[in-house]
Amino acid sequence: MHIYNFSEAKQNFTSILQQAILDGGVQINSEEGQAFMLTPVNATKSPLDIKSIPLNLTVDEIVDFVHEG
Repeated sequence: MHIYNFSEAKQNFTSILQQAILDGGVQINSEEGQAFMLTPVNATKSPLDIKSIPLNLTVDEIVDFVHEG
């Protein structure tokens, strides 16, 4: 696990986020002596998980559309 001070975290935030993804987390120490753990959150569903639209098409109609394309 990598440890960064607050100034480093502010200046390199994007790279620190990437490091947290790679390592599972990073520690950021404040100037007042507090320590914080930055960990990535796993998405519970895929961004490709979309609501379907009922089109009431038969399999043959879908195959015909694919062949036309």
